[in-house]
Amino acid sequence: MECADYLIEVGRMATVADPLRWTKQWRKATNVIRTCHRLARLTLSRAILRRTGSYVEIKIHDETDGDCDTGAAAAASTSRYGDAYAAPAEFSVAADDEGFRRLVKDKRHDSFRRLGGAAGIASALASDAEAGIRGDDSDVRRRREAFGGNTYPRRKPKGFWTHVWDALNDVFLLVLLVCAAVSLGFGIKEHGLKDGWYDGVSIFLAVFLVAAVSAISNHGQARRFDRLATESDNIAVAVVRGGRRQEVSIFDVVVGDVVVLNIGDVVPADGVFFQGHALQVDESSTTGEPHPVDVDAEKSPFLASGVKVIDGYGHMLVTAVGTDTTWGEMMGSITREKTEPTPLQERLEGLTSSIGKVGIAVAVLVFAVLTARHFTGSTRDEQGKPTFDRQHVTFNSVFTALVGIFQQAITIIVVAIPEGLPLAVTLTLAFSMKRMVKEHALVRTLSACETMGSVTAICTDKTGTLTLNQMKVTEFWVGTDHRPKEITGTVVSLLHQGAGLNTTGSVYKPNNASPPEISGSPTEKALLSWAVEELSMDADALKRSCKVLHVEAFNSDKKRSGVMIMDNATGAVTAHWKGAAEMVLASCSAYVGSDGAARELEAGKRRKLEEIISEMAAASLRCIAFAYKHVDGEDSKIDDEGLTLLGFVGLKDPCRPEVRTAIEACTKAGVAVKMVTGDNILTARAIAMECGIISNSDRDAIVIEGQEFRAMSPQEQLDIVDRIRVMARSLPMDKLVLVQRLKQRGHVVAVTGDGTNDAPALKEADVGLSMGIQGTEVAKESSDIVIMNDNFDTVVTATRWGRCVFNNIQKFIQFQLTVNVAALIINFVSALTSGKMPLSTVQLLWVNLIMDTMGALALATDTPTKGLMRRPPIGRTAPLISNAMWRNLAAQAAFQVAVLLALQYRGREIFGVSEKANGTMIFNAFVLCQVFNEFNAREIERRNVFAGVLRNKMFLGIIAVTIAMQVLMVELLTRFAGTQRLGLPQWGVCVAIAAMSWPIGWAVKFIPVPERPLRQILATRRKLF
Repeated sequence: MECADYLIEVGRMATVADPLRWTKQWRKATNVIRTCHRLARLTLSRAILRRTGSYVEIKIHDETDGDCDTGAAAAASTSRYGDAYAAPAEFSVAADDEGFRRLVKDKRHDSFRRLGGAAGIASALASDAEAGIRGDDSDVRRRREAFGGNTYPRRKPKGFWTHVWDALNDVFLLVLLVCAAVSLGFGIKEHGLKDGWYDGVSIFLAVFLVAAVSAISNHGQARRFDRLATESDNIAVAVVRGGRRQEVSIFDVVVGDVVVLNIGDVVPADGVFFQGHALQVDESSTTGEPHPVDVDAEKSPFLASGVKVIDGYGHMLVTAVGTDTTWGEMMGSITREKTEPTPLQERLEGLTSSIGKVGIAVAVLVFAVLTARHFTGSTRDEQGKPTFDRQHVTFNSVFTALVGIFQQAITIIVVAIPEGLPLAVTLTLAFSMKRMVKEHALVRTLSACETMGSVTAICTDKTGTLTLNQMKVTEFWVGTDHRPKEITGTVVSLLHQGAGLNTTGSVYKPNNASPPEISGSPTEKALLSWAVEELSMDADALKRSCKVLHVEAFNSDKKRSGVMIMDNATGAVTAHWKGAAEMVLASCSAYVGSDGAARELEAGKRRKLEEIISEMAAASLRCIAFAYKHVDGEDSKIDDEGLTLLGFVGLKDPCRPEVRTAIEACTKAGVAVKMVTGDNILTARAIAMECGIISNSDRDAIVIEGQEFRAMSPQEQLDIVDRIRVMARSLPMDKLVLVQRLKQRGHVVAVTGDGTNDAPALKEADVGLSMGIQGTEVAKESSDIVIMNDNFDTVVTATRWGRCVFNNIQKFIQFQLTVNVAALIINFVSALTSGKMPLSTVQLLWVNLIMDTMGALALATDTPTKGLMRRPPIGRTAPLISNAMWRNLAAQAAFQVAVLLALQYRGREIFGVSEKANGTMIFNAFVLCQVFNEFNAREIERRNVFAGVLRNKMFLGIIAVTIAMQVLMVELLTRFAGTQRLGLPQWGVCVAIAAMSWPIGWAVKFIPVPERPLRQILATRRKLF
């Protein structure tokens, strides 16, 4: 296949194709040009076809070859990047070269100079300052094979059997295992191997079943947490490959990559400085020194992985990745720290400890009572004979009796201690984290899940959070001229420089037929798109014609950025500034009109320009100004006084369609939303009105500027902080002070942030929420939750899930305490009155399994309901057990105790069954009561406990498994469980007894309870008496 490249100028044609076919190819070129003109007349855009005094390059392909596109692309690539890019990359430096391998680790300036500096190293790595590496799959694979990948070996997570061993390390389970071994030994000795092994082996199996189920749950949660941790480590890195800027995973960065660094980025690998301006990094993470370090091409060219960019921007050439870096070596030797317990887990551990003490006290009493009754002859067997024969006392009989009684006492402790409470927190947190990731919220700190449920105030950014972050230039002024039809070439050239060179974005155009690819922040992309489409800016030609001398990067304090450039043709030096319109205008002493003439900026004109800014701001537009100044020399500081105003652009960023509903949901939930933005106060007010943060009826609402807030005394700030709805033109420190004042007023505060300077406020807040798209890596590291879609609605979703976590824990506490209270009272009363317990050790362990692990799985995995956002926030010190919970569990426990004790004492007479069958009915009714009560526990306040139950597949699955296992225990595993088969009438009685818990649960919710916690009521009465 042959491709013809035509260079068409005024009145001449040159061809590099076969001259015999030039007529046919010329006809094709003419058709292309005619079609372009027709398209230009049919479209509204004026920038589709532009006239030029030079030439247009048109590639015309032979129709007979289907591979022309590939050939043309290869030709274009070879033409632009050189012949080296057409062949596989060859590296003239080896990975095992000690000078190269430890170049950045040891900061070897001699090796850096020996290799020819950054340019020489790039050549040795088959890379390029402008185009980067070739970047196709084969190229990346070869680099990874030669120099390694950007990962480090992680310690293997705990295996399943390790979790089993951890579960068996519970001291009470170990005591039970010892008892089982003793029981097994004495059973075989007394009854022989054939019949003596059942009791001991049954206890062994029951203990291992409890441990295995707990291990399966813990193993699953550990794997889930590891996956979430990996996701949080997987950050996006901007690299240049094949001349195109693109984002790749940090794990996909390879040696030779050209990495783009901006303020707030974390350096992803070791490398050397390529090009950039005013680049400063914080190396405290590796050296411990907090002072900023200036990076340049000569004195300090080294960039170590893990350091943070705090100012400026630049390009870096990657020289080492993975374990070849200092950071990788350190991380490879560190075991991920065990997750610290969350505040809720610590509170539950305290509750567990208190309940455990009660259980131990009951167990000691039961042991004492059973021992006394046994050795006094009060305990009798099924035939009514005393179990202790005083006439035939042997060591074996005494020891076996004591082991059996001790075993029952230990089992009471196992049942009494609600070790499922911490497990329930882990389950609900893991479940919530998994679901929150699906809803675009990545949790980095476990406690944040809980704290979000208590949030009373949210301080949110505007751009990208409340708005769509889809900037577009909709207004344009040159001086006082609105959208002038004709602009002189001088003004257009200055606007090209101001938009195309004073930017952190980039324009990449693969060829003339393809639209340009524009990258950068939404604001930069909007300005570059406007310059390319409306002002016909050629980014590549602009960069070739000018040299950038100095750069002052944008930050939220100055709200503007500057660049000093030199025209390569004339040598003229110009300073350009771009930023917040009123701030740039304040530094201007002149302005230019569309005719290019500079005029003095007198008071009347200044007022006129300020009115233009105010009108755009009131229309919810972000107003950006361009200004310039011709300077003498190449001073390191860019002059920002006596500027000449070039013009304004107004950028529209529409509100997200769902944000108004989300803010209304926050208001109903008792959560105050406060918008903190760097925009003009008029723009901020207009957006706040559109989003529903303020309204005409809200007379107490305050819209304030950061400068005014800073000027107030701390007491004055405290007096108005609750009424602030919008803070405009704010600095990062204003947001920090706002958070501090809100916390002093007793609020639980959540803060959103995306910039490096937001880090103090994110850390100060109770919950810091960083933006996943626009947020810097420094902001993400300072946050607790990453909002991956930058959407305020996701913040509300996180609040809803936070409330769900606490609500699920309360459900489980109510369920488990009901079982604990009922089991303790039944066993204690039975021991006192009859000298024996109605439930055997294996049966009690089965009950423990139901109420701990399986109960936690069933109740801790419920999804949020709409009613959660109609309640006030959960207070920091809100009691774990509310008055409504005490009411519910007292009613259910009293019912279970009354019915089961009645069965204990009158069951045989009422139903005419044997003692063993009666014990089986007690066991069966007790377990079924817990199954039915799990439905009651789904709702603490609402009477309809079945709402949404069909959507919770986990809950229904656990109920089904519990019932199936109970049938198995009663009907098949009779020797193992110590049960006897029941007939259908007896099953019906057990189910009927258990089903009574539903109407009781429904009726008891009509009983009103005081809102004040029971603890406060008791404390008040104590003071009175």
